Amino acid sequence: MSFDFTNQRVVVTGGANGIGLAAARLFASCGGQVCLLDLEREDPREVARSFGARGIPCDVTDLGSISEALAEAGVPDVLVANAGIGNPASLAETSKDLWDRTLAVNLSGIFHTIQKAAGLMKLRRRGAIVLTASTNSFDGEPDLTAYNASKAGLLGILHTVANELGPWGIRVNAVCPGLIRTRLTAKHFADEVLMRDYFRQIPLGRGGTAEEVANAVVFLASDMASYVTGAALLVDGGQMAAKFGPWSDEQSQFVEDHWELRR
Repeated sequence: MSFDFTNQRVVVTGGANGIGLAAARLFASCGGQVCLLDLEREDPREVARSFGARGIPCDVTDLGSISEALAEAGVPDVLVANAGIGNPASLAETSKDLWDRTLAVNLSGIFHTIQKAAGLMKLRRRGAIVLTASTNSFDGEPDLTAYNASKAGLLGILHTVANELGPWGIRVNAVCPGLIRTRLTAKHFADEVLMRDYFRQIPLGRGGTAEEVANAVVFLASDMASYVTGAALLVDGGQMAAKFGPWSDEQSQFVEDHWELRR
């Protein structure tokens, strides 16, 4: 199965690294005309140039910046609303600045990006929007109150916008990644003791890659998902399906960065 985005304009926010970059590269490899949007300090122009895409500086917390970036990018056929941040802090230590900044990027930033892009996409009466939510949209992982609240809020946006934009031929879906190896999570993956315990609870016994999430993003944006809208697709190795993980020391072993059954 292959995906064809020839002559389709694909706009990816938070596209200069991590999941956004992996998705941008995959869309480009499928013929898409990719515009990746990210903060100036992430050097989106240079990152995009490395695989034949366009890079446009954009701050999703600034309405003017979003409008200017979309005007430069052109009307999207596909929008991947992916920009996000996550900084741990206990409930007591979550400052107003941390709370406000997290919601400004993860929740308001996605809302305003979708709102602005949808206004353009409705003129064509077609299109696909994929937003990046999280397994944290569903659970209450400690020390992430602001992050969890922002990601839970995205499901409200997802369901409402899918309902409103359906008559215009615009599908809206979300990916909900689990723990994925990116720049933001590098320190977690470097802690073997932490990963050993964390991955014990995941049926596939490991963390995910940005490319694996990108595969799901591209599927949801493609014609293969032409009757899918309002869906939140878990990309988590089965984590949310399992109350207790299947890995035991008697039957399995942790090797480098994953669990596997003993032979």
